[in-house]
Amino acid sequence: MQDYGGPLGFRLAIAHPERLDALIVQNAVGHEDGLGPLWKTRREFWADRQTHEAALRENFFSYAATRQCHVGTSPNTENYDPDLWTDELAFLSRPGQQDIQADLFYDYRANVASYPAWQDWLRKRQPPLQVVWGRYDPSFQVQEAGAYRRDVPDAEVHVLDAGHFALDEQPDLIADLTRRFLLRRQARTDG
Repeated sequence: MQDYGGPLGFRLAIAHPERLDALIVQNAVGHEDGLGPLWKTRREFWADRQTHEAALRENFFSYAATRQCHVGTSPNTENYDPDLWTDELAFLSRPGQQDIQADLFYDYRANVASYPAWQDWLRKRQPPLQVVWGRYDPSFQVQEAGAYRRDVPDAEVHVLDAGHFALDEQPDLIADLTRRFLLRRQARTDG
């Protein structure tokens, strides 16, 4: 589960826990711990859409904001392909797309309201859980990685030198961590 995939993943896991073998979370928030200063404008937008929509759009749909979403505060910007954010901005600039994204983000408040239910589910189910977090994410704070351990004390948590899309910066490491996590999970169920 990554970013918007987190809310989707939680909803699917709660609806069909029998289909779940493990959860792998990568920069997807399920606790208030993960929502940092950039969320001030976003919360104002949720509280009063009409007054704050222009500020939200400026916060979301500029070249600088799109680049920052990818690079964050990473000191290793050379590891990023600029096509990542230029392609995303081109997509966001298509006719009608900013309206769609603004509506989608306005609805995101329902995800935040669902955090307590997701946390309760995690505490009760104790699913095998791996959390891989890019510490340079400007939107989702690194404290969120540890917050998952409050709910699932045996969670495997890795904080990496990467941004919001950690797979862009650390694909080999993440693949190796995930492979080892799944192999350990399989060994426990086979044994």
